[in-house]
Parts: sequence; C-alpha cells; structure tokens
Amino acid sequence: MTFQAIAVFDIDGVIRDVSGSYRRALADTVEHFTQGAYRPTPAAIDALKGEGTWNNDWEASQELTYRYFERVGQARSQVTIDYDTLVDFFQRQYRGPVLEDPAQWTGYIAQEPVLVEATYFQTLSEAKIGWGFFSGATRGSAAYILERRIGLTSPLLVAMHDAPGKPDPTGLFQVVDELLPSGPSLPVLYAGDTVADMQTIRQAQTQRPEGVWIGIGILPPHVIQAGETYAKTYTARLQTAGATIVLPTVQSLTPAQIAAAIELAVQGEP
Repeated sequence: MTFQAIAVFDIDGVIRDVSGSYRRALADTVEHFTQGAYRPTPAAIDALKGEGTWNNDWEASQELTYRYFERVGQARSQVTIDYDTLVDFFQRQYRGPVLEDPAQWTGYIAQEPVLVEATYFQTLSEAKIGWGFFSGATRGSAAYILERRIGLTSPLLVAMHDAPGKPDPTGLFQVVDELLPSGPSLPVLYAGDTVADMQTIRQAQTQRPEGVWIGIGILPPHVIQAGETYAKTYTARLQTAGATIVLPTVQSLTPAQIAAAIELAVQGEP
C-alpha cells in the first residue's frame, strides 16, 4: 500500500487506561518497599514522569522508593532494594500470580479500560495512513491489550526489550522502517501521553532531520478526570516537551486531524 503518512502510537495512557493498573501497581510497589510509609499520588507519579527519564514503571517504582528514603534522611547507599524482587512484586500486582500465561492473568491488567476500538485503525488504513505501536510496556502486556482486548491481528509492535527505552527513538525508527522499508520519506506522527514520548520525537528529528516528525500529545484519562486546571498544566508540559498538538483522546486523532497536524508542523519549520 502507498501511504500518505505514518502514525505510531504509545500504548499506556493512549490505547488503554493504566491509572488503575500500571500506575496502581507502581503505587503498590512503592508502598510495599517503604513498608507502608509512603504511597505516591497520581500527581507525584506525573511529576516524576515529567522529568522525561522514568518511562519504565519498574525503574520509576524504585526511584520513588529511593526518594522517599532520602526525604526521611537515609542515603541511597543505606537502602537495599533488590531490583528483581521489586519487578516480581510489581508484575504480580499487575498480572496476577500466574505471570507467564495471559489466559490466566487476573491482576489489574484484566480490568484495564480500552480507549480505542479496532475500527479506528481500519479508518486510518482506509485513509492510507500506516500505523504501528512503540511502547515501553512488555511485549506480553502490549500484545494482550492489542490482540486479546482490541482484536487486532498481529499488529506491528516494538515493545520493551525490542529497543532502548524512550526517549531514545530507535524503537520509533524500527516501526517506521518496517512500514517503509525502501519507500519515500513521509510525515511521521507519534502519539503519546508523557514528556518522554514527546522527547522521543524531538530526538528523532535530530537524528533524521530530513524527515517530518510530529509529536501528538494525548491526555491520559486520569488527567482529564483531575479537572480543567490540571489538564491545562499537563497540556503545557507536553507542548513544552515537543507536542505539536495535544488532544483529549487518541480517537480525536482522525485522518483530518492528522492532515491538519502535518500542515501545522510543516508551516512551523524554518
């Protein structure tokens, strides 16, 4: 198929609502490893992710745990956190006690609200917009939501361990190169909900300046639910990080909106 543009999607906070799953597991993990002394709020998690470094929720859990102990006067060197044990605890909260078999997952993942339907991607295909996914989620978790919950068939996916973590754009390039192995350069949009997602687009532009790379900020559900003031603050954070536009839902990124975002990005080039 000859494409007119490429749209690549983050998954957590964009394709699925993780406020009651990944983020809940993150808060559970910090609470557990601080012996119940501290449970981070959604705003505290957003603030950490707003630094642009903590896209991996296992690492974010560890970092918030360390920062708690620093606030109460303990140096990191005095705190022992076994990372593998932390990851195992997190995964058991998120997936349930049977970690490897998606058919038996009973953890928070089983209740994640889906934010988009398969027909949305059909609409993109009909508009000659190629699409795929670049996510920091594990492949099992990402495939679970895309295939089992949404019903996509073998979607193009670059997940954790397939590429370096964001904001490194390698995974984004892998998706684009799979869709356009030898074709012409086309505008590429990356839809994400974090500062790291928008920084990924900026780094893509730096590394492949011949292309048109467009950051599309998506407000995750917990931000919308927090009210207009917080939504405006979060929107500004994404725009500062590189978002060309910020939308309330991923389904707002229609083919017409994609065309408008491309025109806006091209007009903004020097």
